[in-house]
Amino acid sequence: MKYYFCTFLFSILTSFIIAQDGTIRGFVYDKETGEPVIFTNVVLEGTTQGAATDVNGYYSITKVAKGNHTILVTFLGYDTLRLPVIIERPGQIITEKLILQKSSIDLQVFNVSAEKQDAQNQVKMSVTKITPKEIKQIPSIGGDPDLAQYLQVLPGVIFTGDQGGQLYIRGGSPIQNKVLLDGMIVYNPFHSIGLFSVFDTDIMRNADIYTGGFGAEYGGRISSIMDITTKDGNKKRLSGKVGANTFGSKLLLEGPLSKETEPGGSSSSFIFSGKHSYLDQSSKLFYSYIDTAGLPFNYTDIYSKISFNGVNGSKFNLFGFSFNDGVKFQTTSELGWNNWGVGSNFILVPGSSPILVEGNFAYSKYDLSLKENGEETSFSSIDGFNFGLNFGYFQGNSEIKYGVEVLGFSTNFTLFNASGLKVEDEAFTTELAGFLNYKLKQGKLVFEPSFRLHYYASLTKASPEPRLGLKYNLTDNIRLKLATGMYSQNLISGNSDREVVNLFSGFLSGQGDLQDSIYFKNGNTKLRKHELQTANHFIVGAEWDVTRRFNINIEGYLKQFTQLTNINRNKIFESDDNTRPDLLKKDFIVETGEAFGVDFVLKYDYKRLYVWGVYSLGKVNRYDGITEYHPVFDRRHNINFLTSYTFGKNLDWEASIRWNLGSGFPFTQTQGFYEKQTLQDGVDTDYTTSNGQLGIYYADLNQGRLPTYHRLDASIKKKFVFSENSILDLNLGITNTYNRENIFYFDRVKFERVNQLPIMPSFGLNWSF
Repeated sequence: MKYYFCTFLFSILTSFIIAQDGTIRGFVYDKETGEPVIFTNVVLEGTTQGAATDVNGYYSITKVAKGNHTILVTFLGYDTLRLPVIIERPGQIITEKLILQKSSIDLQVFNVSAEKQDAQNQVKMSVTKITPKEIKQIPSIGGDPDLAQYLQVLPGVIFTGDQGGQLYIRGGSPIQNKVLLDGMIVYNPFHSIGLFSVFDTDIMRNADIYTGGFGAEYGGRISSIMDITTKDGNKKRLSGKVGANTFGSKLLLEGPLSKETEPGGSSSSFIFSGKHSYLDQSSKLFYSYIDTAGLPFNYTDIYSKISFNGVNGSKFNLFGFSFNDGVKFQTTSELGWNNWGVGSNFILVPGSSPILVEGNFAYSKYDLSLKENGEETSFSSIDGFNFGLNFGYFQGNSEIKYGVEVLGFSTNFTLFNASGLKVEDEAFTTELAGFLNYKLKQGKLVFEPSFRLHYYASLTKASPEPRLGLKYNLTDNIRLKLATGMYSQNLISGNSDREVVNLFSGFLSGQGDLQDSIYFKNGNTKLRKHELQTANHFIVGAEWDVTRRFNINIEGYLKQFTQLTNINRNKIFESDDNTRPDLLKKDFIVETGEAFGVDFVLKYDYKRLYVWGVYSLGKVNRYDGITEYHPVFDRRHNINFLTSYTFGKNLDWEASIRWNLGSGFPFTQTQGFYEKQTLQDGVDTDYTTSNGQLGIYYADLNQGRLPTYHRLDASIKKKFVFSENSILDLNLGITNTYNRENIFYFDRVKFERVNQLPIMPSFGLNWSF
């Protein structure tokens, strides 16, 4: 297999290198800030040749014939740019930095659509590209828009509510979602209050959210990828934002360390962001009707970055973060976590080679602790590094990207299961992967095969993972698409499936204390060959541009979870008891399952009105060798509707609403109660006089359904422009506008219902300078 893979790689590289036509490449920047202008078209005027800029503002136009040409860039909000270039000889590489000037005219339409061309030239299966512009169109809860709030309106995404901060994507659990921040792995991107993520919207450049079918560039997770890129910082002047609202406050500063001496010259810059929630204190004043003791949420997020930029577009970044979260429920349960990390990444543009080189190196650590009645009952820690080196090459409508990834992490985990038995594990593992992505557009067909070979050193297991993406442009406005692939991961979640909301979700690596056989619901059995979690994705879909501004996207998916590792909820005996079956004594068991469904998305974006509608129909099954059940995140129906409207003489007002409807989550019902004797004195315990604990008789696993969830959020914003660089934004928002009583969880001991947050008005202001 390795021989064929190397031959395939060599033949593709050779076909690229022998090309004799010229190449025009470079970066597109905003003249005012020096930031890259992403996802805009760069074309050769009078031809069909062109390319869309990527998340770094990079473009590459290949197979350019010898002679005179004019580069044309037209993008909404900027003046049109034309630049003459000359290809003098075959194989010549010209690097041009393109600087766009913001337009003084409020353009409502433009002729060249990078989004349209990108849709026709890329498979784009199950991916949503998010910029701060989209995030700011949702109701700003707490006075500041947040990525977590926008993710909740994406197709296939399920949130457990405004408390708990859990994200489930097309049948995958949170541990199966990989989150990258500038190439660094972030182990928990959401705070316990589910309205907020750890990321500051104002430092984000772009977020790519893959809900399935992603290419071989990404690995180590079997459900989804969240790839977030941050800005480099203003290269022209010191700027920033100061904000405060009823939930918390923030500070953003950015500016040059070394200014450009000429447009497109070398420079260095910095950016710093800090967010802090004082909701546990402010809620005593603003939301005392919820709890006079205050709401139990508190967090602090800090991020900083330094960027060094070369003349030809090469750059080097250093960054670091510290994210903290704390929550305390009803004076009995206390959860706290800390996530910090440091890292670097770079882009290298060789002067004489058409290859673009990207790399990253990072280290991060995440600690999580859960206390019950003052005593620590669960603990999890994970820390590790990741390194990546990628090479990209463009040739006409073809593109090749290949690279390597190395990572290592250690885990430390302790948990008491439902039977009171202690589960603990400590391990260190390393992983090595190589990948090859190839894209070819031939006529109406876009063909994107890719291959990843992922080696798990601690398990001595190699996982070959072929993947494929296809798109067929049926007409100029209708496109059919398909994606499939194999995926694996080593990380395991350590939490309980007994409750809908899991406050504690720890991390473990592949387990040795695992059953030897895999049991299928059809009665078949096979020997387990490895400790990995594995899945296969199958996705088909269609895109329809009904009009230039109205788009419909439909995707049907099947995720086959061929091997999952879960904490053994059926364990009642010690692991070394050789007289008992694996299903009743092992700390961890193997499950199988599947998730399937269909997502419908419609989008309308024109002038002042933005509309986004999503309907997701899905079903998730699991089988643990004894019971077939639906996991706690199996929501059959999920509807999201979002709209925003800009109005006023100077377009300085904006109103937005978001409505979510979701059918009820599964849960395990309570059959009854009994006195549970702890036999504190062993065989000498006098059970007639000793006081036992409250024991619970559970019904079959997750056979009940909670009530339907629905919530309406709304906000209105007003902008005051004092000068070009001094703007004040006022925001009034209302969460749960009609005060719907959505269930959070049911306290089995007290036998009472605990609801999600009620109606919560908020007010905030932000000053940008």
